[in-house]
Amino acid sequence: MYRLTESFPYLVNRVGVRIGEAFSRRLEARGVTLPMYRVMAALWEQGDQRLGDLAAVTSVEMSTLSRLVGAMVGKRLLSRRRPEENGRAVEINLTPQGRALVEDLMPLAIRHEALALRGFTPEEVARLKQDLGRVFANLVAYEEEIAPPPP
Repeated sequence: MYRLTESFPYLVNRVGVRIGEAFSRRLEARGVTLPMYRVMAALWEQGDQRLGDLAAVTSVEMSTLSRLVGAMVGKRLLSRRRPEENGRAVEINLTPQGRALVEDLMPLAIRHEALALRGFTPEEVARLKQDLGRVFANLVAYEEEIAPPPP
């Protein structure tokens, strides 16, 4: 029998919301939201990115991300530039101020993850992350299967 409180999507969402809310409360003191942190962390990890690539990595909807990037440029956390080889594209990167802030916040993110995974062995943590990656890949493949054919 189906039970909401035992369903995988419910449980994943519940965990995500709880850890996101706890981390967000800590970020507020630094004038940063959780989506802002995700953008900065993604840029720190991967360097210059175009808006579409950044949206895919951060799971932030494109129009929301565009406004968020604009606000972060205004706070001098990010910069935007047009690459010479493609004047229509815009590359986004961290400013020195943004890099310093995200590097200062990373130990806090690591601590929140460690608290959430307390009692798990390193092997269990690795397996859990691997399994979540597989679930995500399954959902991407599913979306591709049900997408309407191009006109």
